[in-house]
Amino acid sequence: MRTTAPTAPPGRDNAVRNYILNGQSTIAPALAGGLYLVATPIGNLRDITVRALETLAAADLIACEDTRVTHKLLERYGIATALTPYHDHNAAQARPKLLARLADGAAIALVSDAGTPLISDPGYKLVRAAREAGVSVTALPGASAVLAALTLAALPTDRFFFEGFLPAKEGQRRNRIAELARVPATLVLFETGARIAAALADLAAGLGPREAAICRELTKLHEEVRPGELATLARDYAGADEPRGEIVIVIAPPVPQELSAGDLDAMLREALARLSVKEAVAEVAEGTGQSRREVYQRALALTKERGDD
Repeated sequence: MRTTAPTAPPGRDNAVRNYILNGQSTIAPALAGGLYLVATPIGNLRDITVRALETLAAADLIACEDTRVTHKLLERYGIATALTPYHDHNAAQARPKLLARLADGAAIALVSDAGTPLISDPGYKLVRAAREAGVSVTALPGASAVLAALTLAALPTDRFFFEGFLPAKEGQRRNRIAELARVPATLVLFETGARIAAALADLAAGLGPREAAICRELTKLHEEVRPGELATLARDYAGADEPRGEIVIVIAPPVPQELSAGDLDAMLREALARLSVKEAVAEVAEGTGQSRREVYQRALALTKERGDD
């Protein structure tokens, strides 16, 4: 039985575009023009969807952080699509060229070195510009280090806050950690092996006795998930060799403070002196972990006591 090539959309070439899966060469379906956000494996190259392979094979161009990294993935699956770099250092120059190609009807796939694009990379500016230009944008979900670590950490997942990388400078890092201390959610951070010991020491000092998990080399041969209290983890990494690979830190949310009625009133009075009722309630509820409804009711009572309208 003869397999015929798919018909390309107007303005596109009709070349046969293939990918190889399980040793078999398959023709990728024709792809309409537009920008495609393609999630790629975070380590194990088998963590790729069939839809992602079809899109990478059928695209006119793949924009990627590091062409060497993406080339390894394409080589694994027999994909010959051209690559072009798109990263923090060249985005301002590369973006207009990609937009011009998109305006001409090209299908362009955007990938990061690993995981879902736009997470800790400059892709959102390209997406925004494409939408403003009326270009179709399609997301192809898949691997994500953030979600993989969150599910492995055995910590609350109902609400989480992704911070990305903490500042490299000590003073800025400690100031940011002080701000994160008030976030009523599980924290997810990226870190490097060179900075992990210093970051954990500052996190332990700034966040107190919280449970955490260090997730390293996710989906790879030497995957490691190390749970423990922040202070314990900080001591362990302070005396260890610099760990290799990509690292995700997951930290439990703050435990709600046990406040007396007097303490809560004092905090509300101070906040109400600076902010509106709505803003004061939000600040106190977030900082203490108390029910926003209970804090609001108490704030209303205090404003009535002082004769506010």
